[in-house]
Amino acid sequence: MSEPRGTEPQGTEPQGSEPEGTTQRLPLLEKPQTDDGTGPGRPAPQAEAGGEGGRAGRFWSARRVPAGIVALLLLGVAGLFLYDIVSVRAGRPGMSWRRDLTRQLAERPLDDTWVLLGAGAAAALGLWLIALAVTPGLRHVLPMRRTHAGVRAGLDRDAAASALRDRAVEVAGVQSARVRVRRRRAKVRALSHFRELDEVRSDLDAVLGDAVHGLGLSRPPSLSVRVRRPGRKG
Repeated sequence: MSEPRGTEPQGTEPQGSEPEGTTQRLPLLEKPQTDDGTGPGRPAPQAEAGGEGGRAGRFWSARRVPAGIVALLLLGVAGLFLYDIVSVRAGRPGMSWRRDLTRQLAERPLDDTWVLLGAGAAAALGLWLIALAVTPGLRHVLPMRRTHAGVRAGLDRDAAASALRDRAVEVAGVQSARVRVRRRRAKVRALSHFRELDEVRSDLDAVLGDAVHGLGLSRPPSLSVRVRRPGRKG
């Protein structure tokens, strides 16, 4: 016999309802993506691939002190000239120093000693300001490798030297060590009170090579290691 219409078959649940005692499945909420297309907690594609997040260039100095000095000097000179122009327009005589300067510039020849000295000083000041404008500065900060595109990090050269010095004195036979870190080279001068100097130097090259790589610098400096015996006392 066929089932009467309008009834549900046995063993089935009506559509749109859930059986009692079951857990209702909640809709999934997708996390909003960031500007670079990655969701929160997910590393950028560069970090996933193990590559750098961008080129790690040198840090640029703000040059606040030179900029402040130049601004104050220009403000003072402009203020003096403006005051003198207002005085002349008001019917008062101009400042004596401006009249003397104008006369001296008109009468002195170009090969005069004072003219040459003044021109040389002005040219040197201009070259100094240009050098400050086109060079990054902050030479004591070494840029580190970038693992994320929006993050930059730097390591102070003194901190890098301290880290290498600590690793150097851990080598057997090293009594003391001096380390100087520059942008392209790290100089290590060690004193060894026992063991052969060649063995100590070989161990220092291996240990410090790993230490330099572990600093995470974008341009690891080359190592220059020298080992010698301590001088005789007296």
